[in-house]
Amino acid sequence: MTTEKVQLLIIGSGPAGYTAAIYAARADLKPLLYQGLQPGGQLTITTEVENYPGYPEGIQGPEMMMDFEKQAKRFGTDIRFGYASSVDFSGKTKKVVIDENHTIEADAVIIATGASAKWLGLESEKKFNGFGVSACAVCDGFFFKGQDVAIVGAGDTAAEEASYLAKRGKKVYLLVRKSEMRASKAMQHRVLNTPNIEVLFNHETVEILGDKGVNAVKVINNITHEEKVLDVTGFFVAIGHEPNTQIFKGQLELDANGYIITKPGTTYTSAEGVFAAGDVQDHVYRQAVTAAGTGCMAALDAERWLAH
Repeated sequence: MTTEKVQLLIIGSGPAGYTAAIYAARADLKPLLYQGLQPGGQLTITTEVENYPGYPEGIQGPEMMMDFEKQAKRFGTDIRFGYASSVDFSGKTKKVVIDENHTIEADAVIIATGASAKWLGLESEKKFNGFGVSACAVCDGFFFKGQDVAIVGAGDTAAEEASYLAKRGKKVYLLVRKSEMRASKAMQHRVLNTPNIEVLFNHETVEILGDKGVNAVKVINNITHEEKVLDVTGFFVAIGHEPNTQIFKGQLELDANGYIITKPGTTYTSAEGVFAAGDVQDHVYRQAVTAAGTGCMAALDAERWLAH
């Protein structure tokens, strides 16, 4: 196994990782960034992005991440393809193994490995991802103004997203697998009292139907086994996100859902010299612009920490 020494290592390449790289490179920290298994993160499976400042006409998610990457490279970031397979944050020097065969020894580390949406696991879900299928109503709900859509989930996130979609869409079907929701009573009350939301309890998704995009979804009542087809143009999955923190268990303090805990108002983690930015430590907002903001914070925090 080979070993390499760097001042600052950034793990991850979404808006948080690339923004951290831009700031760190401009501060002459000579950052090394490993992109992970999905260079560009979740935005690479997003089509149109219209809510990021500075793009008045909107931009495709993959194109936006290429812009971020180019900007980070412009200031001298060493960007490589590869994934962090294990870490050791116990000593003064942080050790991160890349692709199970190369060790990076870093004075400071910024973690920006993001989170992954949980999916139902349907082939049709993959087929139409970005073409009517989405895991973020706040990101993509705008494109379904005046249309009928379906959303899967039973918790507060699903209830909030159903309410959000109901303000823009014509009709919202909320598909709940069990006979009751897990959402708080207040959120349930809001959903059940919104005229254009129809909650289908005991219903599961069989298949998403369409040609170039979604035009219907086949569902089944798991008690009566009756199948029916809902005419919708959008299908949203709101069954949760999973932070990409498996390799940090036992190394950093994580919350009950696996998100990295940071010191309030900062990106400091429980390990000295290790910082976290983006969705890996944010289960509330999960937006490109907030991820970029914390990427900036992480670079500034790391710069100040290294200076002292």
